[in-house]
Amino acid sequence: MTKEQALNKAAAYCAHAERAPKDVEQKLRDWGMDDDDMDDVMKRLRDDHFVDEERYAHAFINDKFEYEHWGRIKIAFALRQKGISQSLINNTMDDVIDPEKYENILQDLLKSRMKGMALPLAQNDRARLFRFAQQRGFEYDMIIEAVGRVSKM
Repeated sequence: MTKEQALNKAAAYCAHAERAPKDVEQKLRDWGMDDDDMDDVMKRLRDDHFVDEERYAHAFINDKFEYEHWGRIKIAFALRQKGISQSLINNTMDDVIDPEKYENILQDLLKSRMKGMALPLAQNDRARLFRFAQQRGFEYDMIIEAVGRVSKM
């Protein structure tokens, strides 16, 4: 595959959905590009705004928070796996995630998980709620407070 063909194919790949630079680089490797050509193609993709880490991080955080109801820890971990810097992750999360909505989502998740549990919550039910919220990526202190609030409802 020539450099121009790879550029066109990568641009089409990026135009379909937001892509992390690491994902695009992996795709170019899969297509058999050598490192020098891959660097040139990535530079062109960045210059033409097909690949943008900030835009990708913003879209990823928004989607995972709004639609999947992931917590900050899980989102940050997934973005670090995609090669996004921690400072960009922190700044973008602060811009995208509303703290009040974040707490409400955690509470709503816990309430829905509580269906069928007898009040007051037994210790093992509290532990189940805690583990559930941790798996969703919410912070320890926030989970403790939220479990306390929903168990009093």
